[in-house]
Amino acid sequence: MSKKVDDVMTDDNSDEISQDSRFGATSDRPERGGRVLLPGQLGPFGRLADFLRDVRAEMKRVSWPTAKDVKNTTIITLIAVVFFATYLYAVDRLWTFLLTQLNYLLNLITGAA
Repeated sequence: MSKKVDDVMTDDNSDEISQDSRFGATSDRPERGGRVLLPGQLGPFGRLADFLRDVRAEMKRVSWPTAKDVKNTTIITLIAVVFFATYLYAVDRLWTFLLTQLNYLLNLITGAA
């Protein structure tokens, strides 16, 4: 290896991700006896605090829609609901008419009253 690569690989001040942090153990977790506790090893309040901390971190990453986006998608949804309700009503009325006429026709053919 070149000298530059060796310097980078052995630099103690580098911002490398440690082996533990890649597998879920981070420095913000409590320690017991010199070892990092995993979520399964925390007590109920520790797990709750860990969960709330994770929720807060996730909520910071959420991209919230603008009021204009919400208004537009609401209008589109209402238009789609009205369209499909009207369409399904028309199809239902058509099938009702056709089946009523078929029943009437069958009654005429069979002579049933």
